[in-house]
Formats: sequence, structure tokens, C-alpha cells
Amino acid sequence: MLNQAYPYPAALIFGVPGAGKGTQGEILTRVPGFFHLSSGVIFRKLDPKSEEGRIVRDYSVRGELAPDDLTIRIFLNWLESQRAAERFRPREQLLLLDGLPRNVVQCDLIKKYVDVKSVLHFVCHDEEAMIKRIRRRAVLENRPDDASESVTRKRFEVYRRETLPVLEHYGDDMIVEIESTDIPAEVLQHCLEGLVPVVKSNFPRTIPS
Repeated sequence: MLNQAYPYPAALIFGVPGAGKGTQGEILTRVPGFFHLSSGVIFRKLDPKSEEGRIVRDYSVRGELAPDDLTIRIFLNWLESQRAAERFRPREQLLLLDGLPRNVVQCDLIKKYVDVKSVLHFVCHDEEAMIKRIRRRAVLENRPDDASESVTRKRFEVYRRETLPVLEHYGDDMIVEIESTDIPAEVLQHCLEGLVPVVKSNFPRTIPS
């Protein structure tokens, strides 16, 4: 049976690997009114000895997407654990989805759980710069899934083939384009310009007279 609070108002943080989605998501989650959920972070926290952890790792090391049903199940289990612990407060916080949905099938699978209000599309026209950023991240953050350049290039191929159509699914009216190569403060400013109207319309607050 569905949680009575479903669907949760949400915005997507969307873009190519290495575009800085996670960085901005982590900054935004420190701002009252936002809760950042990164599928990549969740996947990396899975017990590698568990069946779910093993399956996700097998796909990740090949630069491929994990199966849709498994991805959604992991996402929901983690999100509901955060809600139960009162770290995610759906009546007060806009859910920021980073790395989900990763294809159009997942858009349909999540729609009874989340109501996507806006898509922040992190645009970068220099793919090689993103690949270099990912290689630096692999060293700085000890992320072995980012260490192989061939796997990273495969992830970009998968993004273009399977993930990019998500933008067409949601349509131009919902998309806010953000230049990911701007300085972080500018990127944050543009994110807030896109998100604040969504928060104000979905989480009305009583203003004292």
C-alpha cells in the first residue's frame, strides 16, 4: 500500500556524468526546504557482499545502468528509511533527485512516488573536460568506479542513448538549463532561481501579520 504522503514533490538534478550535480545537491541540502538524494551515493553505500550490492557493482564497473526494478527498489527503501528517521520531511522539503530517473522507463516507475515539478539540466558542451573532472574525482574521493577512462566513456554513451531522452519525456516547460562550467556560486544561484518558485508553490508558509 502506498504511503499516504505520496507522491512527494520533487525536482531533478540532471546532466552528464561529472557536471557537478552532486556538489550542488550537497550544497542545496544544507538549505532549509531541500533534501538531496543521490542514487550514486546510495549505490556506493550498499554492502558489496549483499546481492543488491554485487549486482549494482557488476553493472557499474561496466559503465552500464543497473536494472530498473532493482534501482527503484533500492531508491524507495533508502528514501523511506530517511523519512522514518525524520531526516527527510516531505511536508517541508522539496526532494532533489540526482541520478534518478536514468531512463524513460524509470520516469514511469517513479511517478506514483514522486511528482516531478522541475528539471535542473546541467549543461556542458565540453565532454573531455567532464572526463578529466571525473578522473580527478576518482583520486580525490577514492571512487574506483570513476578510475577507468574506458568505463567513463561508456557511461557517456549510455547517458546519450538511455538517459538524455528523459528531458524530452518531461518537456521544455519543466527544464531549467544551467551552465555547469560557471563558478560554483553562479551555478548555485541559477539552481535557486529555478527551485525557489517550486518550493514557494508547493510548501506555502503562513506569514505572520
